[in-house]
Amino acid sequence: GSAIGGFASGMGVLITGRAIQGFGAGIMMISSQSIVAEVVSARERGKFMGIMGGVFGVSSVLGPVLGGWFTDGPGWRWGLWINIPLGLLAIIVCIFVLKLRVGEQGFKGFDWMGFAAMAITTSTLILLTTWGGSEYEWTSPTILSMAAVVIVGILLTVFIESRAAQPLIPVQLFKNRNMVLTTIAGTVLGLAMMGVLGYMPTYLQMVHTLTPTEAGLMMIPMMVGMIGVSTGVGFIIAKSGNYKVYPIVGLAITAFALWWMSQMTVDTSLTGIGVRFFVFGVGLGFVMQVLVLIVQNSFPIAQVGTATAANNFFRQIGSALGASIVGSMFIHNMQDEMSVRLPDAIASLGKEGAELAQQFSGADAANSLTPHAVAELPDALRDAILNSYNDGLTPVIGMMVPLAVIAMLVLFPLRQERLKETIE
Repeated sequence: GSAIGGFASGMGVLITGRAIQGFGAGIMMISSQSIVAEVVSARERGKFMGIMGGVFGVSSVLGPVLGGWFTDGPGWRWGLWINIPLGLLAIIVCIFVLKLRVGEQGFKGFDWMGFAAMAITTSTLILLTTWGGSEYEWTSPTILSMAAVVIVGILLTVFIESRAAQPLIPVQLFKNRNMVLTTIAGTVLGLAMMGVLGYMPTYLQMVHTLTPTEAGLMMIPMMVGMIGVSTGVGFIIAKSGNYKVYPIVGLAITAFALWWMSQMTVDTSLTGIGVRFFVFGVGLGFVMQVLVLIVQNSFPIAQVGTATAANNFFRQIGSALGASIVGSMFIHNMQDEMSVRLPDAIASLGKEGAELAQQFSGADAANSLTPHAVAELPDALRDAILNSYNDGLTPVIGMMVPLAVIAMLVLFPLRQERLKETIE
């Protein structure tokens, strides 16, 4: 996937490469957590899940930093090509080091019908939340048809999974209270995390005129908070055996951090933004891997892989919805803000403003904005655009606060179960 994307000659090929990357990443995310569950007891697993959470934190920040550095330097394609030697190294390590029991089932009896139903339903849902209110009106035939497909797809998926011999997501999993509660919380967490991570680097480039590399480096405070708390909580859980309080506290901190970020303005200092990112990372560190641990501890080892995959599936749905919903609402808000601010700014520039009016009007204004282009605009026009950008994004972040609070409240009925001290 990285090779195809890196050598892409057009957007279609790039999207194909990225889709293949996502397919591989989905396999690795679930496999890594399931492998840990197979070789370490739940009581000890907290330490390893905490370390994995720390690694995830490093990667989630190092990725944007390297991506920015490649974009500023040798070119964006290296952001994809760098995965090739790293991937080959990981393959070599797995071949010589990883020793696992291998089942004989393979793809025999694979739930292809369920796979197809879920793929169509989730893809349509993402397109619905991306296009609704921006590309198409919410009441347009296209959006209403997609909504109908999503509803029918959900019902069809439940029907197929309840009757499949080897369902991808057995409906019986959701008879377990902890599975239901952690899935709801994980979906909200994924939405909030991707809603912030997906747009903050661009926000920093646009509003604070940072380079892509500098914007990536601004994610380091979040990484520090996530790594420190995730690793520390993992060791504390392994020692005490108690875990219920941590995701509740983490979601409370996440809600506060989201509210605090929603208060940012064009004049907010980079130091202030960094502190907000740190607090957000602390909240994520309390929650992310602990939810996976709770799910794995709620099922026998034979079901751990399936339960982990199901829980992660809904978290990824939340992440995808976060990227699409936040993006759609952000663009809509920014266009509204610009329609208010730009006329006065253009009028104040006289003849020069008239020449720029066509370029920065309506949807074209949102689609043609780049940090470099905005930096070269006259002060009045630049200030109008930067304030529109800020005031378009921050209210959307604020709208995620009640979701985080609801997810926190959902976890209060969580059942504290003794962490298993054996693998079987």
